[in-house]
Amino acid sequence: MLSFNTHEHDHKLKENLFDMAATKVSLFDKELQVRASLFKALGHPARLAILKYLAEIKTCICGDISEELPLSRTTVNQHLKELKKVGLISGTVDGVKTNYCLNPTKVELLEKTLSSFVEEIKTDPVFIEIEKDCC
Repeated sequence: MLSFNTHEHDHKLKENLFDMAATKVSLFDKELQVRASLFKALGHPARLAILKYLAEIKTCICGDISEELPLSRTTVNQHLKELKKVGLISGTVDGVKTNYCLNPTKVELLEKTLSSFVEEIKTDPVFIEIEKDCC
């Protein structure tokens, strides 16, 4: 009878799927990869709430930002990690606390990137009217 460690098997399967996904991403040009990582960081309401909160208070927050969200501290920390990874926020350790701030340079880049992408995919409304029957 064959036996194997299902936890190890699941871990290896996840690793292989991650490697395949990473490989597929590398098939696209660098600009699309950068755009995708920025847009992905915006892909959860908690991350949007964090960004919005930091923008509204117009200062860095020192302490527990999870008090501002209906999520556990661990979950909020995972979202903060994703936002830090793409540079939309910075987090500096100050003793036992972390100061979180918006990165205005990266927020400006996000604005330009999103605006540029929307311009690229916009379709002339006249064309849409003519081609209504296409789909």
